[in-house]
Amino acid sequence: MRDTGVLLLLSAFALVGCSENPDGSSLSLSGSGANRGTAGAGGDLLTTGSGGSTSSGNVGECSGVLPMTIRDFSHAHPDFEDYGNTAPCPGIVESTLGPDDKPVYHGDPCASSSPQTTGPNEFAQWYNDVSGVNVNIPIALQLTESSPGEFGYDNSAFFPIDGQGFGDEGNPHNFHFTTEVHTTFEYQGGEVFTFTGDDDLWLFVNRRLAIDLGGLHPAYPGTVDFDAMADQLGIEQGNVYAMDIFHAERHTDQSNFRIQTTIACFTPPPE
Repeated sequence: MRDTGVLLLLSAFALVGCSENPDGSSLSLSGSGANRGTAGAGGDLLTTGSGGSTSSGNVGECSGVLPMTIRDFSHAHPDFEDYGNTAPCPGIVESTLGPDDKPVYHGDPCASSSPQTTGPNEFAQWYNDVSGVNVNIPIALQLTESSPGEFGYDNSAFFPIDGQGFGDEGNPHNFHFTTEVHTTFEYQGGEVFTFTGDDDLWLFVNRRLAIDLGGLHPAYPGTVDFDAMADQLGIEQGNVYAMDIFHAERHTDQSNFRIQTTIACFTPPPE
């Protein structure tokens, strides 16, 4: 478990690893050089592509880069493509992270009217590597300064792994994947973080749920006002805290991903 009360200065980090193809064979991610993925207005997507490592001159001990783990799924997975809704369904996950720094399945509050999930076993696969079920693809997202003191990434066509993993499966894009981010930031006072997107999005600060946009839905916003929520989140100015983001794109035909924040600096969490 991370010690989120201590700032660790890390000189650099690189997203290098190894994952599996759907057939269980090894997918190397240890090459050099990064490819530019589909970029939204106000941000760049740095993606490994096939066989490359993710790196950037902006990546260091303090930057606007968010390292991400994308996990690709087949449309045949029971939690993907089969459900739908017109608004978020809060309450799918517990209000605190589990001991493995992953969201804990609570249930499906919308099951009686519009089911959103199959159950805990299937949900557990969303943010864990499972051979034959998902494919781990690391990328990095670069936030840019859109106006003084405002940073973000805005992409109404967020398809970072087209042609990778299980492929596009006859669709114009690869629509079935989850996104996992672990980072830290110093709470200085006055910070705001807004996410707008589809589908599911859970944002935890100091291991506590700060934004709950669970379920399938069109692009929908959620905001953390850190000063207003300081007591709820257990945070105090001048300290460093973990921010953990869990997103899922589960249904054709849109994929929106927008971050707006006054946080200029993120650091990689302790290993």
